[in-house]
Amino acid sequence: MGSVVEVKNIWGAKSSVMGNRIIHSISLGAVLFAVWLVLSGHYTFFIISLGILSCALVVSIMQRMDLIDREGHPIHLTWRAFTYIPWLMIEIIKANIDVLKLILSPSLPATPTLFRVKASQTTDLGKVIYANSITLTPGTISVDIANGEILVHALTRAGAEDLMNGEMDRRVTRMVGEDK
Repeated sequence: MGSVVEVKNIWGAKSSVMGNRIIHSISLGAVLFAVWLVLSGHYTFFIISLGILSCALVVSIMQRMDLIDREGHPIHLTWRAFTYIPWLMIEIIKANIDVLKLILSPSLPATPTLFRVKASQTTDLGKVIYANSITLTPGTISVDIANGEILVHALTRAGAEDLMNGEMDRRVTRMVGEDK
């Protein structure tokens, strides 16, 4: 085992990398087990025991592969996500309605647009969350991320303008804790 390195956590307090790794491992195991339990639908002692064993095995393999970190399991975003996800769901519903209107319109007034939007996030995790949020919104898809910009294809110019106003970028930046 290597030496324990002291780092500052998101609140500025010192903590060890080993301690963070244990917290992330326990959290990941709990999330995996909760998902497994919900999806299995069986609650006998034997089945629950198999679920615990399989989740423990997955977490131990992930630890061995050194995949459990702030990006692989971002528990530090949990509380901020509670404000971002409802906003994103509303945006997805509004975009669904816009795409439905476009499809049902007899003239199909689609104006496909390819454009670049600035990603103000500094971390890879923030950029990926922003690009995935764009893709989750119907009528837009992230094509490429390069040089702090995301290449986006939008079904309409109005959809492109909505994205270029920067609201989603600001909200993702705030959620990942990079706002100034």
